[in-house]
Amino acid sequence: MAAGSLLALLDDIASLLDDVSVMTQVAAKKTAGVLGDDLALNAQQVAGVHAERELPVVWAVAKGSFLNKLILVPSALTISYFAPAAILPLLMAGGLYLCFEGFEKIAHQWAHKEEDLHHRAELSAAIADANIDLAAVEKDKIKGAIRTDFVLSAEIIVIALGTVATAAFSRQAAVVTSIALLMTVGVYGLVAAIVKLDDLGLYLLLKKGPGLYAQGQRKIGQLLLAFAPKLMRSLSVIGTLAMFMVGGSIIGHGLAPWHHTATHITHWLQSLPALGTVLALLAPLILDALLGLLAGALSLAVFSLGKKIAGK
Repeated sequence: MAAGSLLALLDDIASLLDDVSVMTQVAAKKTAGVLGDDLALNAQQVAGVHAERELPVVWAVAKGSFLNKLILVPSALTISYFAPAAILPLLMAGGLYLCFEGFEKIAHQWAHKEEDLHHRAELSAAIADANIDLAAVEKDKIKGAIRTDFVLSAEIIVIALGTVATAAFSRQAAVVTSIALLMTVGVYGLVAAIVKLDDLGLYLLLKKGPGLYAQGQRKIGQLLLAFAPKLMRSLSVIGTLAMFMVGGSIIGHGLAPWHHTATHITHWLQSLPALGTVLALLAPLILDALLGLLAGALSLAVFSLGKKIAGK
């Protein structure tokens, strides 16, 4: 009897872990839109730090990120347990904020391009100045990255919680905790790799020797040095686009008329010959991105108008 109970318990645990694994994969896909932006922003935060201090800075930010999760995960689960009706509004707010943040980034780049270039030049000059307290600069960068992480972590956790809102509380806790840990380890592991790409490239480029092996290493180093800045720029662009798609998807699922229209369009495209299947796969992504752009533009317009009224 005891053995049977133990086997039944093990079966329940295995079933729970399997369910959690599936739900975690779904939640990870939903939160993936934030990751490109998270990677780009955190990698940019440590840009300009001396090479030997890059990994310690990334580790310091990662520890701050874990602390953020220790605050955010219990808070989100508490809301889910005591006020489950608040999950959908929070999810919609998180989706709208993603769209707002993405559109605000685009608008800022257009409106303040010269200002950003001037700021980067000042920052580079400050870091190169021997009289500047680099410890203070580093500390400010770490604080800024942790603040950025808190906002993005809140978005990730709310989105993850929304994907398992109808599951049992134990499964919600397991999925949200898994996502928080996986995203933190994954993001900061990749950030560490990204900020060290140029160092690896330089190391290989300086390899000496006439042989084909050494020449191949130098060629790889040259390619890595050219690739690293392009990777940073592409991460930012991909992250912004993903924010519109994920934010638009979240908002669209909360707006029944839009969701039904998008579903009908997808089904209609599937019925078309030749490229119908491909178009049906792309249509939801395009529609989500368009809705995200529209939501971002409207929310930024309302926010800007509110600032002007408050200023007056």
